[in-house]
Order: sequence, then C-alpha cells, then structure tokens
Amino acid sequence: MFTGLIEEMGTLRSVQRRGEAMILSISASEVLTDVKMGDSIAVNGVCLTVVDFDRSTFSVDVMPETYRLTNLHSIQPGSALNLERAMKVGGRFGGHLVQGHVDGTGTIRDRAVEANAVVYRIEPKDSELLRHVVQQGSVTLDGISLTVVSVDRSASQFTVSIIPHTLKETVLQHKHSGDTINIECDILGKYVDHLLSMREGQPASRSGGLTESVLRDNGFM
Repeated sequence: MFTGLIEEMGTLRSVQRRGEAMILSISASEVLTDVKMGDSIAVNGVCLTVVDFDRSTFSVDVMPETYRLTNLHSIQPGSALNLERAMKVGGRFGGHLVQGHVDGTGTIRDRAVEANAVVYRIEPKDSELLRHVVQQGSVTLDGISLTVVSVDRSASQFTVSIIPHTLKETVLQHKHSGDTINIECDILGKYVDHLLSMREGQPASRSGGLTESVLRDNGFM
C-alpha cells in the first residue's frame, strides 16, 4: 500500500524486453536507503517487486498484464520515473490509500497554466473509469495522489490541478498534451461500487455504476 506522495524521481537505466515481459533497471537514491529483496516500490504508480539491487540501482520484473495495462511499455532508457516505497504503519498519511494497481491509462489532452498552478485535462482510454472519478475526490496519476478538480462525462475527461512543488518533484514536469499517464481510481469508490453491484445481483462491469439513486436506495443518503 502507498500514499501517492512521490519520494524521488529515478532514472531508467536499462530495459530487457522479452516479448511483453520486461526487466527494468532503475537508478535511485532515497528509495534504496533501506531496500531489501522482495520489497514493493511503486514505479509511475505501478507496484513492482525488487528482484535485485546495489547501492545506486534496483531491478524489477514487469509481467505481460502490467505491460499491457500501463505506460511502462513505452518508457526508454533515460526516462524519469516517479518512485515511492510502500508506506510504513505509524507514518504520516499525507495522500490517500493507493494500491499501486493501475486501472488503466489516459491521454493528456491539455496542459494549461492557471496562476501558480498547472491544470491537466485527462481522457481515460476506457471511459468506464470515469464512474470512479469524483469531483473533489482522489485519483492517482503516475503514482501521484491528486484531487479531481472537475469531471466532464460528456467529453469523457477530468481535470487535476498541480501546485509548483508537485510539478517540480515529479515526472509531470515532463508530461505534455498527447502523453500517456497511468490512472488508479480511488479504492474506496471501487469497492463500494462493486459491493452495491453484487447486492443488486449484477456483475460490477454491467451495472449502472455508483449513482445518487443507488446510494439513496441502499441507505447511504
């Protein structure tokens, strides 16, 4: 489990590709201070397992499912990567509950400056992801815990606003219109939606989603 607060930006040193499987070697410093074999490190929001490391690099396996579902398949040596170690019990919880289980990818459609902030407009590849994106709720983009500013369901897009510190300390500084970004929706919304769907006797993927009427009918409003 992670919090979505990026600890540092690492650099992809090398990629070994075997079809849709990969081994990534990543240069880092902060996340290596107490690393052990088998530790979980979120790489651009993807929970991956450390399979090798030394004082300046660590390696992780990427399986075909992760290759297909995330933007890791498109990274090249020299790419900057958001890194976060798994959270410690008893530490400060500054972001939100992040599993590192990416729901899908999205395309940045616009990047606009607004006073001291930069607003990103995101279009998920699968518009169904928007059922779990709520205005003023939480969403994770490339492993970064962010607050949703607006949701435009007619255009299948949502926006987030980035403060200067977040822009400076994460790979968002390198992301522009047309780039692909990993999306993980809020875990609480996904589970509530799933449980309510099962209660109605429908698979979650075939239900009408988490709506105001559903919440009212099930005693949440």
